[in-house]
Amino acid sequence: MLALFPQRWLAFALVLPQTLLIALFFYLPVYLAFYWSFTLERPFGGGSEFVGLQNYARVLADPEFWGSLRLTFIFMVIGSTLAIVIPLILALAADRHIRLSQPARNILVWPKGVAGASIGLVFVFIFNPFLGLLAPLNGLFPGIWNPRIDGADAFTMIVVAHVWGGIPFNFVVLLSGLQAVPQVLHRAAALDGAGPWRRVRDVQLPLIAPQLFLSFALEFTESVTGAFGLIDSMTEGGPGGSTTLLVYKIYSDGFRGYDLSGAATQTALLMIFVLMLTAFQFLVLERRVRYER
Repeated sequence: MLALFPQRWLAFALVLPQTLLIALFFYLPVYLAFYWSFTLERPFGGGSEFVGLQNYARVLADPEFWGSLRLTFIFMVIGSTLAIVIPLILALAADRHIRLSQPARNILVWPKGVAGASIGLVFVFIFNPFLGLLAPLNGLFPGIWNPRIDGADAFTMIVVAHVWGGIPFNFVVLLSGLQAVPQVLHRAAALDGAGPWRRVRDVQLPLIAPQLFLSFALEFTESVTGAFGLIDSMTEGGPGGSTTLLVYKIYSDGFRGYDLSGAATQTALLMIFVLMLTAFQFLVLERRVRYER
């Protein structure tokens, strides 16, 4: 429904607060990040010096940058895939009204209200090598699980925590798509002899392609930028940099190493990477999505 205002200025006045907030907390930091990437900023203020592309040359020649970017890409692929496949399985089970599916619908949404840092603290305790769930495994095979000193274990712990935190939103999105599939299509496929898994592959998955695309688009972006709280509360990038994703390396270089220009340059590169990833998803993958039924 189109909203009509008696005065034109009233419409602008209503959107002005939101516009100011977006400009102050989004566009201004983005502008400063790109500006600082072309300057040499002093750690404690007092001026800057324009250096052109020297910051980009320095960052792109740093093996630690490429290592953190590689970890970010691995985390994005593994974490995002699991954070969509697991909710999809749960949504399929809930849509079939199996036993306990009704209470499960409510319980699976609860983690959405938990902050990332809180999730990290809980999973640090759960995966504690001496007191956690895997402590008996260490009793049988000493040293087989220790995320404090083993980089692979620490990375696995971060992925599990990220997947757990991503289940609620994707579960709701995918379940809503499954429930919108007409029952007449299920009955017609059953009459043609299609079994449950065949109906999932040929009927349900093609019809929830828009929901799957939305989940993938949001989850891939979230995995690149939203893992900071988990890393900071669980591993702080260790051990040995095995969980130092690019978003956490930016924080470490800027707030611990006081390399403001280097951190700003990596921020600009991360934004370019996210924009390229989003453009690929919408220009290439979305073309295979059919919104009409």
